[in-house]
Amino acid sequence: MKKRTSNSALGLTLISIILGLLVGAVILILIGYNPIKAYIVMFEGIFGSAKNFSWTIIYATPLILTGLSVAFAFKTGLFNIGAEGQFIVGSLTAALVGYYVHMPALLHVPFVLICSITAGSLWGSIAGYLKAKYGVNEVISTIMLNWIALYLNNFLVLNEKIKRPGSEATNKVLDSAKIIFFDTWKRSPEGQVFKKAHPFFNDILRTPANAGFLIAIVAAVVILLILNKTTLGYSLKAVGFNRDAAEFGGINIKSNTISAMAIAGGLSGLAGAVQILGFTREASALAAMEGYGFEGISVALIGANNPIGCILAGLFYGSLKYGGSKIQSKIGAPYEIISIIMGTIVLFIAMPKLIKMMKLTKKKEAE
Repeated sequence: MKKRTSNSALGLTLISIILGLLVGAVILILIGYNPIKAYIVMFEGIFGSAKNFSWTIIYATPLILTGLSVAFAFKTGLFNIGAEGQFIVGSLTAALVGYYVHMPALLHVPFVLICSITAGSLWGSIAGYLKAKYGVNEVISTIMLNWIALYLNNFLVLNEKIKRPGSEATNKVLDSAKIIFFDTWKRSPEGQVFKKAHPFFNDILRTPANAGFLIAIVAAVVILLILNKTTLGYSLKAVGFNRDAAEFGGINIKSNTISAMAIAGGLSGLAGAVQILGFTREASALAAMEGYGFEGISVALIGANNPIGCILAGLFYGSLKYGGSKIQSKIGAPYEIISIIMGTIVLFIAMPKLIKMMKLTKKKEAE
C-alpha cells in the first residue's frame, strides 16, 4: 500500500515536471526562441563542467532546507508561509554572531549554526503560539512576521554601529565561521600549485563550494527520523492528520503546534546560516523578499513533503535556477521562463485529479 502511494506521488511529480517543461517550450516558441536549443543550453549550464555543477549545488542548498521547513509544517497540518522571515532572521543572526563572536573554528561554526537555528525557531514559534493560544491563522501571522523580519533586518544592517563602512551590508563573517571548503588554502601558493596541476579540482575550487549541502542532507535525515521514529514525530503527524482525533487520544494540540512551528522555523534559520557562512558571508539590506522561503514551498510540493524528496526537489529547482540563468546570457531568452516552468509544475502537482483524469483517458484510448 505504501509502495503504491509512493509510486503514485512520484508518477504525479514526474508528469508535472514534463508538463511544466512542455509549457515552457510552448512559451519559448511563442516568443521566438528554439526550446530545444534553450534546454540544451540549460542542461550544459548544469552539467557542462565541475564548476557549473558545483554552482548548482550551492544554489540548491538553501532551497532544500527551506523546503524541509515547509514540508515539516505540512506534515503537522500547518502551512509555514513564514519560511522567508525565518530565513532572514537566521541569516542576520549568522552574520552578526559570525563577525562579533570570536572563537576557534571548531567551535565557531557550530555555535553560529545553533544561534541561527534558535533564532529561526523563536521566530517560527511566535506564529505557533498565536495559533495555539488565540487561534490566529498561521498563514496570516507568518506573512506579517515575514515583513517584520525584513524591516528588522534593514534596521539593524543599516545601523551605523553594525554596517560595514561604505556599504549597505554587515561586516563579513570571520574566517573561523566560514564553511567554504579550503577557503584559505586555495588562495595560498601551495593551493595555486595544486589547482594548476588538477584542473577538475581547480574548477570546483573556483566556486564557494561549501559544507552547506552536507548539512542539508544531515538535516533531512534528522527530520526523517523525527517524523518516523520518535514519539514527538508521531504526535506531530497525528495532529496533522486529524486534530480532533489527536486531541481525543490525549495529545496536547497547543504544545504540538508550537513545537511544529519552532522546528520548521529552525530549519529555515539554518538555511539562512548556511547561505551566509557558505556563500554571501554578509547580511545585506533588502529592497524586497529574497524568495528562498517562498521557493521552499515549491520544493516541498515537488518533493511530496518527504525529507528525501526535498533533497531531490531542491537539486532540481537549484539546477533550473542556475542553468536557467544561462539561457539569458547565451541565447537571450528571458530568465523569467524558469519561474513560469516552476509555477506550472507546482500548479499541476496541486491538481492530482487532472493528472489522474489524463492518465485514465490515455488508458481508455489504448483499450
